[in-house]
Amino acid sequence: MPKVLIIDDAAPIRQQVKNLLSEAGFEMLEAVDGLDGAGKIQEHLDLSLVICDVNMPNQNGLDMLEALSCEIIARSLPVLMLTAEGDAAAVARAKKAGAKGWIIKPFKEHILVGAAKKLVGM
Repeated sequence: MPKVLIIDDAAPIRQQVKNLLSEAGFEMLEAVDGLDGAGKIQEHLDLSLVICDVNMPNQNGLDMLEALSCEIIARSLPVLMLTAEGDAAAVARAKKAGAKGWIIKPFKEHILVGAAKKLVGM
């Protein structure tokens, strides 16, 4: 069962993603910001996918991704950005740091599930 980490400061979003992907056959972990997420990425070497918000307190998703990009790329750990942010510069920044996809909130559930399955090879 692929293990996915959802990093988002909004508890309702974390719960929605957790419920959706659990039903689709994923094991789910949660983090509340970039600092918490970075720690969980480093702690759980068996992660299959990270789904990350951009705008969060303490450390945003882009800063976290840039700080961990060498590690994430070395582990071939796909990162999917899930955010209300649609700025082209932010998308380019995330892509440069290794993000494999960008989904804008509010999102269609089947698109998120389909992207997650594709990124982990399900």
